[in-house]
Amino acid sequence: MTINVYRNKLLNAILFFAKNTRHCNKTKLLKLIYHLDFIHFKQTGFPSIGLTYYTYKEGPVPIRFWKEVQHGEVPLDFRGKFDILITHNPKLNEEEYIFTSLVEPDLSFFSPRELRILEALAKTYKDKSAKQISEETHLPNQPWDTTLKTKGRNKQIDYMLSLDKHSSISWETAANNLSEFYAVVKNLKLNPTKAAETV
Repeated sequence: MTINVYRNKLLNAILFFAKNTRHCNKTKLLKLIYHLDFIHFKQTGFPSIGLTYYTYKEGPVPIRFWKEVQHGEVPLDFRGKFDILITHNPKLNEEEYIFTSLVEPDLSFFSPRELRILEALAKTYKDKSAKQISEETHLPNQPWDTTLKTKGRNKQIDYMLSLDKHSSISWETAANNLSEFYAVVKNLKLNPTKAAETV
């Protein structure tokens, strides 16, 4: 049986951020995972987890994973690893889903580069709210903003849009690496999520 490394990366990224940041609600978690995927891609041409993100009003959303936890239920294969506490946020007058880790994250699934990115994100955003993180993902010419302006709402965000003059690799190398990543995921059935992908 093949171990789904990307599903395991997703689980352990959740555990890491839940343990190492404050008030890790669903929106904050999704934004942190987005940063992990896109920063790693910008440096290597490979996403870290490989979630598929779409242009929602609130920012980039990995719809398949969002569907797995949207009602505050922990996916069956993740049960006993983390909880989702449903609380009422009086400021927003809505339910809030807070992720709490029940076990230590298994960091052996991550490369040294990925660990550096995880630690940097946790340090940078430890005390910041989801709204504060949104201010960065919504900046002009960032992947979410570019996709929203050129394609509109609920459209898939291309990882290639993260490349710029500060990227560590060329456009051609990144494109080849991304194609290789998608081929491996498809051929070995290593999708990081289980929910159906419809937008």
